[in-house]
Amino acid sequence: MIGQGYKRDEIEKAGLAVIKDGGKFFDRFRGRIMFPIFDLSSQVVGFGGRVFGEKAAEEMSKYINTQNTLLYDKGRILYGLDKAKMEIRKKDFFLLVEGYTDVIMCAQAGFENVVATSGTALTPYQLKILKRYSENMYSSFDMDVAGDTATKRGIDLAQALGFNIKVVLVPEGKDPAEFILKSPNDWQKCIENAKSILDFYFETTFKKFDAKKPEGKKDISKILLPIVKRIPNKIEESYWIQKLANDLEVKESDITEELGKVKVENVVPLDEMTEGAIVEQKPKSRKEMLEDRLLYLLLVAPQTYKIIKEEYAPYFSKQLLEILDKFKKYFETEEKLKNFKTELPIFQKELSEEENGMLNYLWLKTEMDEDGKEIDFEDEMKVCLKEILGMEIKKKLDFVSQEIKRAENAKDSQKLQSLMEEFDKLSRDLDGAIF
Repeated sequence: MIGQGYKRDEIEKAGLAVIKDGGKFFDRFRGRIMFPIFDLSSQVVGFGGRVFGEKAAEEMSKYINTQNTLLYDKGRILYGLDKAKMEIRKKDFFLLVEGYTDVIMCAQAGFENVVATSGTALTPYQLKILKRYSENMYSSFDMDVAGDTATKRGIDLAQALGFNIKVVLVPEGKDPAEFILKSPNDWQKCIENAKSILDFYFETTFKKFDAKKPEGKKDISKILLPIVKRIPNKIEESYWIQKLANDLEVKESDITEELGKVKVENVVPLDEMTEGAIVEQKPKSRKEMLEDRLLYLLLVAPQTYKIIKEEYAPYFSKQLLEILDKFKKYFETEEKLKNFKTELPIFQKELSEEENGMLNYLWLKTEMDEDGKEIDFEDEMKVCLKEILGMEIKKKLDFVSQEIKRAENAKDSQKLQSLMEEFDKLSRDLDGAIF
């Protein structure tokens, strides 16, 4: 990388090198197979490295990831989501696995709606992104129902946030990658036989303890009551209360009474969460916000670019003008517009680093916006354009007004006539905002 012109501190800030022993630089991922980690726009933001070789595996951690950087935050990234998101929408469920190789092997076996966390438990931020595509989660995580593991806490959070969760049981305790490698045709059966999370919790808990003995009943209720209490839907909660009472052979009222004593951790509401929040460097002007909105609308409804006419160019910032010019040239055919989401990462290769940063931020915003927000994108674009043009025309009117005063004071009738004509034209443009 130094040979390619990068500085040592840049390599270290990107998470690819570590400093040891008095300032010496070392390759963080030496001796590892590399897995590029992509953001939602298919831009590489970090790496995972898996050790290979039996001796190395004994001496080193199996996996290491890029530490958090300006680009990469493991609590905000889901490995494989950039390629899986359309398939998740199509199939209306996503398969959550633990490792990079699990994602690759599942996709290779035809299950492309698969994602993985990057060595972390599920975070509220990740769950909010996933909920944009589907509320149906199939998890192949190895869970200890009686333990307080990070994995279980992530699943509990998803359950409390209203996800419909099923558990994929892989035979012989293998991970998906290992199982698919040996039995690719049987993976479909594992998916079909997935159990609901509550069924999984009930079955595993009742197998662990003797429900006929008082102490067994107590241990079972200690594990299952907090799980039942996290169910957000009261009708569903009532069903599992009845089932637990029947399976333990106790009164339903006793279960309800004990449930009232259970305290569970509060889940941070999605709209109030701060983890991984996008923070802007400085307050933006009204025009900058309007131009961001215009680009946002292009990402959501790319066909609206046809509303933006060439005569609007003088009213846009240089950066917006350059992006729009590149956008129009690249997406000039209906075929490319039709396949916009597939073509977008290719188009972004033509943009500068700063332009890509803006588009990636706005693309993430489109993924995070709530469903059910029905707007007429063409009308919204026209309103946005009208405000931008109106602001700029008013600035020009103010400037021309000052020039008119100067021409009057100088008794320059020829210049005054020209300025008055320009003022009239700008006034007409403002009234119609060019539309």
